[in-house]
Amino acid sequence: MILDLIIKNRSYRRFDSTVKIDSKQIEKWIELARFSASGRNMQPLKYFVCTEEIINKKIFPNLGWAGFLTNWKGPAVNERPVAYIVILHDKSLSDNYFCDDGIAMQSILLGAVEDGFGGCAIGSVNKNKVAKILNLPANLEILWLIALGKPAEKCVLDDMKNNDIKYWRDSDEIHHVPKRPLSELIYEIK
Repeated sequence: MILDLIIKNRSYRRFDSTVKIDSKQIEKWIELARFSASGRNMQPLKYFVCTEEIINKKIFPNLGWAGFLTNWKGPAVNERPVAYIVILHDKSLSDNYFCDDGIAMQSILLGAVEDGFGGCAIGSVNKNKVAKILNLPANLEILWLIALGKPAEKCVLDDMKNNDIKYWRDSDEIHHVPKRPLSELIYEIK
């Protein structure tokens, strides 16, 4: 059921690094993005898939992991992603990607969750350094990275209290994500 997949699709930041993901599996998830909606049907996104440990080690230090967890430097060596998808805007196809990036990432991540994996869309990226690592041509602009792996953490949704949006970890290292109530999201004219 789609609701179950959406609830299970959290921003996982710790992974079991012993469980690898085959690039063919990732291509299956990118196929979901390919079939998803695209503004003006321009389809200006491209995807760089990296499952190579050597390149992943070069990418990792160029990422920011969890802004609200100020004392956490990111996943430990044995908790790091086993794969990345770099979401790219091909500027030779269109000067705008509208909301295609969000649609594509949601499709990819739902596919990963359905197959027992998880990921985290990362916007805090040193894009210049990663572009050099990947030797990207000038027409390909990095928008996001998706870190992928077998989740090694539990994430739960909580009702928001005191309008506090900050996610947090409890003493058992369970990751809590506060959500606004539905009644606050639906605007009604009075």
